[in-house]
Amino acid sequence: MTSSSADFFDLIIRGGTVIDGTKAPRFAADVGIRDGRIVAIGDLRDASAARTIDAAGKIVAPGFIDSHTHDDSAVLVEPEMPFKISQGVTTVVSGNCGVSVAPLKPGTPRPMPLGLLSAGGGRETEFATFKDYMAVLRANPSSVNIAPMVGHTALRASVMSDLARPASESEIAEMRALVREALDAGAIGVSTGTFYPPAEAAPTEEIIEICRPLTGTGAVYATHMRNENDHVMDALEESFAIGKALDVQIVISHHKVTGPANFGRSKQTLPVISKAMQCQCVALDCYPYNASSTMLHTDPAKLGVKVVVAASKPHPEMAGRDLADIASAWGVDRLEAAKRLQPASAIYFSMEEADVQNILAFEPTMIGSDGLPFGERPHPRLWGTFPRVLGYYCRELNLFSLETAVWKMSGLTAQNFGIKERGTIAAGNHADITIFDAATVRDSASYDEPCVPAAGIEAVIVNGALTWWQGAHQGAKAGQVVTRAAAVAAI
Repeated sequence: MTSSSADFFDLIIRGGTVIDGTKAPRFAADVGIRDGRIVAIGDLRDASAARTIDAAGKIVAPGFIDSHTHDDSAVLVEPEMPFKISQGVTTVVSGNCGVSVAPLKPGTPRPMPLGLLSAGGGRETEFATFKDYMAVLRANPSSVNIAPMVGHTALRASVMSDLARPASESEIAEMRALVREALDAGAIGVSTGTFYPPAEAAPTEEIIEICRPLTGTGAVYATHMRNENDHVMDALEESFAIGKALDVQIVISHHKVTGPANFGRSKQTLPVISKAMQCQCVALDCYPYNASSTMLHTDPAKLGVKVVVAASKPHPEMAGRDLADIASAWGVDRLEAAKRLQPASAIYFSMEEADVQNILAFEPTMIGSDGLPFGERPHPRLWGTFPRVLGYYCRELNLFSLETAVWKMSGLTAQNFGIKERGTIAAGNHADITIFDAATVRDSASYDEPCVPAAGIEAVIVNGALTWWQGAHQGAKAGQVVTRAAAVAAI
């Protein structure tokens, strides 16, 4: 389109190269924003605006959507969200791995990994109902949009006094009612984390029956599967079975194959996932690193790789140290050291880089950081995921085109999670936009220095508000709560 001299915008992004988040080829265009929305794309040379950004030589892309986060409390405790905004993320999907801050009845115990969400903000981020949580999110906007899910582990902790067994029929009914309440409040789905102790006793049928309210709503079922190593194929089949029983979109969270005995098995898992996609709605995400990060386990089977402590409540001085070195210094074995460090989180070097690249290159794979937003030594993925994909895996390794990389971070994610009017640069959409330099964008965070902003992210705009500009947060907190489209009318 062309503009007339009468056109006036709140913001015009001039002279950039637009990659619109649909995988379409890039094109030169100006972008006009008014009242938090994209209202014009094209030749706006004759238009004027309250503010203009010169994007010559830069890529103008949709704001990135982080498909897998644990930012449930962080958006309230650290609302500027520098670790996300600085890498171009404008929307976070929270409540993953069965872990959410709602519903959690007051005083509910928080066995790990539920305790991870307390580490950044304490028990004030605990809500008896999902409606209460959504109300607080709306009353206290952060710098990013948040699309929350309800966690199965949180449901179990709220309802069951003994988590080491399957739920009874009455407990399932109570949890099912809580799922219905969460969906009515706008939750975009339910997540599970049967990999973890508080949920591993839950059989497949328990999950199906608790999640029955998902059917027909457009909400998703996201899962940190029961197993990602020797029995990964069985875990995939269980996930597919749950999706079929509920007739819902499945999201396989942070897909990987772990442990030296399973290196190379992505060549088995990806064809199985691809085949399942032909007959049901299946999606997956991953992060661009060959080390994972979660609670510090006290299961010896999960401590057989290099483990670096990320945070420890009783021993914060141990952050960044190898568990084996800590054990040696204390004169105990690794298991005893892990027990003494609790509650704690850790980084596990358990994957093969070839598998990481194989999964990233798989066209339907979304990008999610899975970062834990607290402590001085988090996994570098918290600050570096999206620029790492753009710089290292796209530009340097050429795993995929820049158009495909942006799509994996935006349009594809919006489509899979049912996020409307975001994820693409299109007239009428919310003005969530990231401007970056394709030649210089890269992650700066490392395992030794994990809290370092990325290079090459020029500007980040959230709902029309300039939030990040040339390396500095601008103070804006224009984030919104993203709900299922079907729930909007009821809220």
